[in-house]
Amino acid sequence: MEKKPYVIGLDLGGTNSEFGIVDQNANIIASTRVKTAGHGDVTQYVDDCVEALRPIIEQVGGIEKIHAMGIGAPNGNYYSGCIEFAPNLPWKGQIPLAQMFSDRLGIPVRLTNDANAAAMGEMQYGAAKGMQNFIMITLGTGVGSGIVVNGKMVLGCDGMAGELGHVIVEKNGRQCGCGRKGCLETYCSATGIARTAREILEKTDKPTILRNTPLDQIDGLAITLAAREGDAVALEIFEYTGRLLGEACANFAAFSSPEAFIFFGGLSKAGDLIMNPIKKAYDENVLQIFKGKAKLLLSELDGAGAAVLGASALGWEVK
Repeated sequence: MEKKPYVIGLDLGGTNSEFGIVDQNANIIASTRVKTAGHGDVTQYVDDCVEALRPIIEQVGGIEKIHAMGIGAPNGNYYSGCIEFAPNLPWKGQIPLAQMFSDRLGIPVRLTNDANAAAMGEMQYGAAKGMQNFIMITLGTGVGSGIVVNGKMVLGCDGMAGELGHVIVEKNGRQCGCGRKGCLETYCSATGIARTAREILEKTDKPTILRNTPLDQIDGLAITLAAREGDAVALEIFEYTGRLLGEACANFAAFSSPEAFIFFGGLSKAGDLIMNPIKKAYDENVLQIFKGKAKLLLSELDGAGAAVLGASALGWEVK
């Protein structure tokens, strides 16, 4: 059976849900967005998403033109189509999200982990094109990872493999939403870097322009802007965050000897401010046999593009 011309890709983040209608040449033809945060009721969330999708589905000729839908979501299980115990989403427990969208839209829906979706997008259209072994690190509300070994996504026995954001980097460190303490995510996500800023401002009297911003409003963008102005505290925050990430990647290299680590998401937009300390710490800590082998790269796909395209690739998998 010939495939219909379009699929829907959904990048479901802790803050926003980004939708794209994608053609077979990986062009995002139409897009829309729904706020994820604040949707305590998942049924209402799906209703609101379907409502937001209606006009862009009509724009491409109606649902009969849509082959399938793919979703990248935190703690998304490729095998079951469920989101399972996601710490950064408003819904608890196991959520059969693929089935819920399929029931409402009347098309097949596939779901995977959001970082896996971003890795698929990067492998098909971005910095990982042609690579067989790489690790995608997503630095958003949380820290996610998509691990590709010998050209295949690592899913594990249960679809949940590749949770490098929940490797413990500080024993008895910060409380994580997953229930454990000291996870990489609590230090190196957008929320983690803001926590670092608040700790420094509360525990020290170091001069910094960040003191002009209310504590609860300090975010990654404010820290990046301050660092670009040469603010010593903001630069210290990036040094600390980058060091932890670089050390963690040096450990991850021992697992799969990747050709590259590719960084994606809000925090990666800080560019050299985050990448230079990552590279320094990685080089200082990586095992001798892996030295100089892996590239540390920024994603080549813009914004939610990688994740939306990666999620849409799941839709094309449907026979």
